[in-house]
Amino acid sequence: MTAALSPSAFPSAAPLATLSPLVIGPYAVRPPVVLAPMAGITNAPFRTLCREFSGGKGLFVSEMITTRALVERNEKTMQLIRFDASETPRSIQLYGVDPVTVGKAVRMIVDEGLADHIDLNFGCPVPKVTRKGGGSALPYKRPLLRAILHEAVSNAGDLPVTMKMRKGIDDDHITYLDAGRIAVEEGVTAIALHGRTAAQHYGGTADWDAIARLKEHVPEIPVLGNGDIWSADDALRMMRETGCDGVVVGRGCLGRPWLFGDLVAAFEGTGAPARPGLREVSAVMLRHAELLGEWIGDEARGVIDFRKHVAWYLKGFAVGSEMRRRLAISSSLAELGALLSELDLDQPWPDGADGPRGRTSGNNRVVLPDGWLKDPYDCSGVSADAELDTSGG
Repeated sequence: MTAALSPSAFPSAAPLATLSPLVIGPYAVRPPVVLAPMAGITNAPFRTLCREFSGGKGLFVSEMITTRALVERNEKTMQLIRFDASETPRSIQLYGVDPVTVGKAVRMIVDEGLADHIDLNFGCPVPKVTRKGGGSALPYKRPLLRAILHEAVSNAGDLPVTMKMRKGIDDDHITYLDAGRIAVEEGVTAIALHGRTAAQHYGGTADWDAIARLKEHVPEIPVLGNGDIWSADDALRMMRETGCDGVVVGRGCLGRPWLFGDLVAAFEGTGAPARPGLREVSAVMLRHAELLGEWIGDEARGVIDFRKHVAWYLKGFAVGSEMRRRLAISSSLAELGALLSELDLDQPWPDGADGPRGRTSGNNRVVLPDGWLKDPYDCSGVSADAELDTSGG
């Protein structure tokens, strides 16, 4: 196996013992590491894997839950908010564009004890979200953002409310500093900033300078940085360069739930775990598929849902296109296990496999409601009908 990078390689990074914990309401998050909500990815099984590798340390957030679907008790949504008994605190990310519906959803979470922490999505760049004025499009409408935050916080009781956002819609419509100030004024507990615009999607390089500027702009509350964290080195470097209070890890953990173990080791200054070889990776793959089947209640559906993860887990390993294809159409744990056993399981962790993974497209036209950019203070075109009726992105 190839040894992981040791925290000693970054002498200017302070060990965890000298850092203040990331405080989210009543919760002190050590190390200050958060799993980013990702549609179709950060369900209970994946969160379980990440949490196991971290030793239970960090904060792990659910997939995006649509407030309308939650209030209407949509069957898929109610499945997505199921947490493992070992998850604490239980973190739900909500999406909404209607303040009243957002308030109802938050009140439902409080009254029924569905979660311990609520995160609000103002960062999703996908067209089906932004075309309704949601996600990364919404902070452009300052009064609407304020109304949603007000309803969420006022209905949350003792539950902490945080938000995740992007820099803005595009380089001509930057919103994050205004949004950050509004968040502070409305009682939001912490803000996570992805250092890209909606137009960038996941392309180019994340603007960590923007994270530093936001931290300077809203010193009253914690600011978390998100974007281009592919390794523990990146997380430490982001905190060192931006002064942010914590990091949010998204695409970097795709097919690598053990990244959270690396992050804990780096922040605590202990010897980092060795990189897993293919034998260890294949065992995690099988466990991931098994957990999905148990969560869904159907082994075959669990394996089918797991298929999207195959390429991420096997990135860089010598597997072959035909075997990758066969793995990606497997439909039972027995079949998946048999195929994995045919591989050269003695392969060490591949060079270069720690780099970027997942979507990388950029410079997209942002799909917005008609006339959305005419006036950042005119919210007359937004109604409850703009709410999505399904969760999970």
